[in-house]
Amino acid sequence: MGDRWALLVMRELLLGARRFSDLKRDLPGISANVLKQRLDELEQRGLLSKIRLPPPAARDAYQATPWGLEIEPVIQELGRFAARSPGHDPTLPLSPVSLMMSFRTMIDAKKARGFDGRIGFVLREEAFLVRVRKERLRVVRGPIDEADATITGLPEQIAGVVYGGLPPEGLAFAGDEALARRFLTLFTLPPKVETAGGAS
Repeated sequence: MGDRWALLVMRELLLGARRFSDLKRDLPGISANVLKQRLDELEQRGLLSKIRLPPPAARDAYQATPWGLEIEPVIQELGRFAARSPGHDPTLPLSPVSLMMSFRTMIDAKKARGFDGRIGFVLREEAFLVRVRKERLRVVRGPIDEADATITGLPEQIAGVVYGGLPPEGLAFAGDEALARRFLTLFTLPPKVETAGGAS
């Protein structure tokens, strides 16, 4: 997993199968050759497998194996570690899966107490349904018909609101807007590390 891009490829597979083109789009900076090499290596090592998506897609895709899915706690801890950096900027571009994984990592049980709702997210070409109940958060990729509210926007816009304190004017809300806005307040980043000069 120490190879360049390997952890990021596995992160993108934590919420379901992805096509090669999806991975290439959501991992800016990776070349097609390097992505193919990493996918082949991770498949050989048993961390992912190639599958055929059912119609109407009928395309090859990659999915994490049960063992590959065990990498999630490692990625979550790395996320917490990175968020403590004084230079952490939540408004920088990130993938839809990165945003969903941040929700799973940064949910604050105290803030989520009493919250019971399903929030749909439309992020570029993807949709996710997030369910929060009993201070626990679950994310599934796919239809959001059962959502109590829907938030549409770019992942970095939503991250900027949730983690950067930006106003939510650029987001589009549907359904129970009050519930959706409250959802955006349920997350807490870990404290910033103290720098040598004492500033955080």
